[in-house]
Amino acid sequence: MKFKTLGTLTGAALALTTTLAFGADQADLIKPIDKELTFVFVPKVIHPWYDVVQAGGKFAVEELAKDGIKVNMIWDQPPKADVADQNARIEANIGRQPDGLAVACLDKATNVALLNEAVKAGIPTVTFNSFCDDAFPFIGPKSSEQDGADLAEFLAKRLNGKGNIAILSGSLTAPDHVQRITGFKKVLEKYPDIKVVFEQPDNDVLETAVTLTEQALSANPDLAGIFGADASNPIGAARAVANAGLSGKVAIVGMDDLPEAVDFVCKGTIDALKAQRQWDMGYWAVKYLVAQNQNHTIPMFHNTGSRFLTKDDCK
Repeated sequence: MKFKTLGTLTGAALALTTTLAFGADQADLIKPIDKELTFVFVPKVIHPWYDVVQAGGKFAVEELAKDGIKVNMIWDQPPKADVADQNARIEANIGRQPDGLAVACLDKATNVALLNEAVKAGIPTVTFNSFCDDAFPFIGPKSSEQDGADLAEFLAKRLNGKGNIAILSGSLTAPDHVQRITGFKKVLEKYPDIKVVFEQPDNDVLETAVTLTEQALSANPDLAGIFGADASNPIGAARAVANAGLSGKVAIVGMDDLPEAVDFVCKGTIDALKAQRQWDMGYWAVKYLVAQNQNHTIPMFHNTGSRFLTKDDCK
């Protein structure tokens, strides 16, 4: 009996030793960073919204520098939301073999093919802002349908369930813009007395959004509301509505919290915004690209969410 007890204890001790050994081996999988890392960000377009993403990335770079990890963050931004231009930039940067690539997808079909090339080339890759494919780590709201649905419900209540409205649809290829419009229109099915009488893409260009809103107001003197699917068009719509002396008479809902948009909310020209946490997108993109270079595992989906902003939030 004593011998069996000793044998049992010895076996347990050996098992514990083996477990600890395997645990220690996993630490050996982590690679030290022994050089300056270069990360390239390719957003959809040059835009103030992405300046906030860049600020979050810069904050992460500064944090990492305190730990002795140097990161060179490069932004390669198309001047317009142009699929061919963005793809050319992605492809060129793959050829430069950076230590990390972060892409905001503008066109899912073509972007995915290039992102696959980046992965095959051994480049740590993440996507952010607009979801592309489950094959790549993504930082942001995976589906933007809910934002569109939430804004549709808000607008419907604001209009008491009836009225003619316009939609400024952003870019027709951007997954997040398309999803917001899908969510918005699904909710409108519950409100048959709300009619979409004007719908045009502004391609995330502020000046275009102003012009389109002016056209919508001219063609529809009874226009009751406007939905903007990107960060530029609520501002463009608000400028046009304010210039026409219709603030508070034509309801506006849209996306994001750029300073001018928030000012229009506080003035009562824009009724509601759904604001994303894009600063976090930049911050975590840098952190996850470093982690990949160290051979850490990272989440395939990091939901940064969004929140409502109305005049009640103004101080």
